[in-house]
Amino acid sequence: MKLKSHGFLLAVVLMALSTVAFAQSDAQKSFDKMKTLAGSWEGHVTTLPLAADIEGKPMQVSLRVTSMGNAIMHEATGAGRPDDPITMLYLDGDRLLLTHYCDAGNRPRMAGNMSPDGKTVEFDFLDVAGSTQYGHMHHAVFTVIDANHHTEDWTYMEPGDKPMHAHMDLQRTK
Repeated sequence: MKLKSHGFLLAVVLMALSTVAFAQSDAQKSFDKMKTLAGSWEGHVTTLPLAADIEGKPMQVSLRVTSMGNAIMHEATGAGRPDDPITMLYLDGDRLLLTHYCDAGNRPRMAGNMSPDGKTVEFDFLDVAGSTQYGHMHHAVFTVIDANHHTEDWTYMEPGDKPMHAHMDLQRTK
């Protein structure tokens, strides 16, 4: 009887470990997909509701694999903007995380998951450090169309939890 219970316990532990390994492989797959976006991109931004200061304006995005392959740095620069927000993507155990260093003065974190077709990585809000007095970034979606074309959709929560969506349709420049 005791031998059977040890065998059952061993089976449960092995199933739990295989579940963890599967989750890690999903996070790694998502991270590897994001790494394919390394390079320089440009396109235009559309917003909903309309944000006249950025609507239709050119946008440059740079994605760079850094930290010996352990992080991806995303920088977005829009016409007429004095600087750019920086977003870092990295693996944390079995999760792909994104930390957005926002020009609103805070640092929201989001966790990413890849779509079943392997073309989209969607990041959902986890938490935020710093004040949300001016709002905070809340959601991000990266969709790979092909090697030279991807889209990014960002949702910013304005004060009062009013969402503002920005869509960037980007072409690789190098």
